[in-house]
Amino acid sequence: MGGDGRVLEVGRDASPVVRADGDRGASVPELDATGCVVTPGLVNAHHHLLQTAFRTLPGTRGVPMREWLPTMAAAYARAHVDAELVGAAARAGLAEALLCGVTTVADHHLTWPAHVDVDGSVELALSAAAAADELGARLVLVRGTAGDDAELAALSADAIAAALVDGGSGGVRADGRVQVAVGPAGVHSDGEATFRLLAEVAAHRGLRRRTQANEQVDVVIALERYGRRPIDLLDDWGWLTPDVTLAHLCDVTDDEIARVAASGVSATHAPGCDVPMGWGVAPVARLLAAGVRVGLGTSGGGSNDAGHLLADARLAMQVSGLVGRQLAARDVLDAATAGSADGLGRLELGRLETGSAGDLCVWDVSGVADAGVADPVAGLLWASPGRRPRHVVVGGRVVVRDGRLVTADERGLARVLSRRLAPAAA
Repeated sequence: MGGDGRVLEVGRDASPVVRADGDRGASVPELDATGCVVTPGLVNAHHHLLQTAFRTLPGTRGVPMREWLPTMAAAYARAHVDAELVGAAARAGLAEALLCGVTTVADHHLTWPAHVDVDGSVELALSAAAAADELGARLVLVRGTAGDDAELAALSADAIAAALVDGGSGGVRADGRVQVAVGPAGVHSDGEATFRLLAEVAAHRGLRRRTQANEQVDVVIALERYGRRPIDLLDDWGWLTPDVTLAHLCDVTDDEIARVAASGVSATHAPGCDVPMGWGVAPVARLLAAGVRVGLGTSGGGSNDAGHLLADARLAMQVSGLVGRQLAARDVLDAATAGSADGLGRLELGRLETGSAGDLCVWDVSGVADAGVADPVAGLLWASPGRRPRHVVVGGRVVVRDGRLVTADERGLARVLSRRLAPAAA
């Protein structure tokens, strides 16, 4: 890798060595990759990092989304969401991500307390971005809304982009480590005014747009409130265009898939949320066959409890046959890397090729969990569901070495979050 954190060359020989920059500026030019498979860094295209602080809450497992949403809202209110909590949850969630091989996280942040004004929202966003910078992860901060005032949300999104992008273009900071996007939670929570005003901010700032669509409650409420399905509304509101990514898409018809494909919209599959909660399974094979670019996300800890994208890739393969063609391991690995990156408009991520970002994972496949595996790349997903990488590199910088964080104390981050949550649990 070069000094700018880009891939200079991808070796064609069998040398078990990865050359990267050092830890904390030290000169450590090589990583041992003996007995390993090297992949691009995984890209989690749909997360809610704040929910790292709200895992396995009573009353939130296996319930209809209409019950889950107010239960989670009550938990946020008890915890008094502020910059301290956002930062602590982001540090824990991003550390977990790096330890699971995820180098880029798209954080669809939907919780903006009523007392938080524009300046306060910038403070929350800066706290999340600081967590990513400290740990060495890449962050896509999606200024989301969930029933917020439309004009305030737009002003906030514009201010966050101005503060975080800092002279970069296309919503991406100049160093490529932080990106800003906009994203209403869905037509179930936000009306046409919110979608249109955030679209104006996105056009002005060059930001990507993201929303959640055709998940359980989204379809039901859209039909009740508007007498129409979410895809129809998104089309009318100007949100079926190539700069948009739709997460979930569990309940889509063949006609809707064709419309999404024709529009150039990309999709994000989140089986680790939707399957265990009973909210549906996105027909990924049908989306891919129609030409839709599909990425992979974990969604948040409030429904998934984990940020392990490779484990969710395994689940995506396992359940794919229930709604169509069985997906191959390499299809899903592509979704967890290049597919997710493409939905973010980041063609330099999710790949290992000359000129791509120097984000990679070194996975040990020499243990008993991989014994007898004929295809070690497929084995990454099929074998060892809790697999963690040996090494992780982001932008040429080693952030995980021999299975341990280089940039922070894992247990220390957990303690900080636990202490911050203690008053709410009392």
